[in-house]
Amino acid sequence: MSSSSFFGDMLQTITERGRKLLSFAPRDQSSALGTKGLETECEALLSSRGEASGMALAKDILGRWSLLGEEEQRAFMRILLERFGPDTDRLERAIDAYRSQRTPQALLELNAAAEPRRQELIRRLNLAPNGIATLVRMRETLLKLKAGEPDLDAVDADFAHLFGSWFNRGFLVLRPIDWSTPADILEKIIHYEAVHEIRDWNELRRRLAPEDRRCFAFFHPQLVDEPLIFVEVALTTMIPEAINDVLDGDVLDGGRAPIHPGDATTAVFYSISNCQEGLRGISFGNFLIKQVVEDLRRDMPKLDSFVTLSPVPGFANWLARERKAEVSDALSEEDKTILAALDEPGWADDPTVAPAVKAALMPAAAWYFLRARTPRGKPVDPVARFHLGNGARLERLNFLGDRSPRAMRQAYGLMVNYLYKLDDIEANHEAFAGRGEVVATTAVRRLLRNGRPARSIVPVSDDGSKSEAKRKGNEEFI
Repeated sequence: MSSSSFFGDMLQTITERGRKLLSFAPRDQSSALGTKGLETECEALLSSRGEASGMALAKDILGRWSLLGEEEQRAFMRILLERFGPDTDRLERAIDAYRSQRTPQALLELNAAAEPRRQELIRRLNLAPNGIATLVRMRETLLKLKAGEPDLDAVDADFAHLFGSWFNRGFLVLRPIDWSTPADILEKIIHYEAVHEIRDWNELRRRLAPEDRRCFAFFHPQLVDEPLIFVEVALTTMIPEAINDVLDGDVLDGGRAPIHPGDATTAVFYSISNCQEGLRGISFGNFLIKQVVEDLRRDMPKLDSFVTLSPVPGFANWLARERKAEVSDALSEEDKTILAALDEPGWADDPTVAPAVKAALMPAAAWYFLRARTPRGKPVDPVARFHLGNGARLERLNFLGDRSPRAMRQAYGLMVNYLYKLDDIEANHEAFAGRGEVVATTAVRRLLRNGRPARSIVPVSDDGSKSEAKRKGNEEFI
C-alpha cells in the first residue's frame, strides 16, 4: 500500500469518527438545507477546534455543495463574498492601532485582520478527504459565474492565492506518460488535449509509442490520477514549420522512419495542455518546460535546440478588427482588399490566391507579435506572453503551419516557433518581464514593412547574437 493511500485511509477513518461525534443527518435529508444550511455549517467549521469534527464538517459541506444546482451554487458564492469577508470591527481596530503606533506587532495584526474569513474557511474545507479535488471543481464553477458577476473576483482571488501555495512546484511530481501508463490516465490525456485533437486510441499510440516521441505531465500528491498539465514532445533533427511534419505518418505501420533518440538534436514542444479548468491562472507551465528540458538533456546530451511549434489562438479575431478598422496601423487598404479572400472557402488551396494572402498576412502577423499590445502593455497573444515570459525568443512565423479547421478559424493556419536557447533564457526573461521587450530574430523583424520605431522589440540575428542597431531613447528603429 502506498503512503498516500495509507494517509487517505487514515483521514477517512478520522472523518467518519467525527461524523459520529456530530451525529450528522443522512445526506439525502441534510441536502434540503440548501445554502442557508451550508452557511451555518461554514460558520461551525470556522469555530470548530477538534480535528475529527472539523474534517467531518468539511466533508459534509463539500458533499452538499456538490449537490446544489447552478443558482444555489451562485448563491453560495455570494455568501462567501458577503458573509465571509474580513471581520470589519477587528480590521478597523487594527487600522487605528497601526496609525497610532506603527510597530511590527501592529502590522502583523493589521495583516491578519485584513484577511477575508473565507480564506481560512477554504483552508479548513481542504481538510476533507479529497477536499482539494472538490475545491478545484468549485473554482471552476466560480470562474464561470464571475464572468457575469465581476464582484466575485474577490472570492476568486482568495482561491487563486491559496491554490498558488498548494500547487507550488515543490509539491508537483513530473511523470513520463507512455504507452504503458495506466489506461485511466491515458483516457484523460485524450480528453484534455487542447491543442491538437486526439481522435482515438490509435492516434494516441502514434504520439506515445514511437521512440522519438515523449510526453510528460505534472501531478499533485492529492490528485494522484489527475494530470494538471502535460506536454507532448517530438525528437527531430530540425525545427518543423508545420504540424503535419510532426503528426503525419504512422511510424508503427511503416509510414515514416523514426529517429533514434541518440541522434536527435532538437526537441519540439508541439502541444502543452492545461487539464484542470479550476486551476486556470495558477502558473506551473513554466516549471514544466524547464523540468522537461533538464530531463531530456540528461538522457540525450546531443539535444541542443528546444523549440515550440505553437498555435496563435487570438490572431484571427485581432485581424478581423484591424480589417474592419477605418484606420489601421497594421494593414494598408491594399492589404485589406487582398485579405478579403480569407472569407472565401478554399483560399488556402488556390495557387493564385494563397501567395497574395501570404504577402499581406505575414507582415500583419509580425505586427501582431511585435507591436500589438494589451492595455497593460503586454503582447496580445496569450501563448506569446507565456513563452516570452519564460525566456524564449520569437524564432519564426509559419504560414499555413496548421490546416486543421480549428487552426484555420483561430489563426488562418498560422503557427509560431519559440526557441528556448539555454544561454539566453534568463536575459530574455528579464527583457520581457522588466522592460516589456520581445526578443525576435531578424527573419521575423524583416516581415514588418515599414521603418517606424518599435519600442518593444529586441533584435536578434538568426544565429542568436544581439544586434548592434542604434537606440534613440527607448525606441529602436527596425
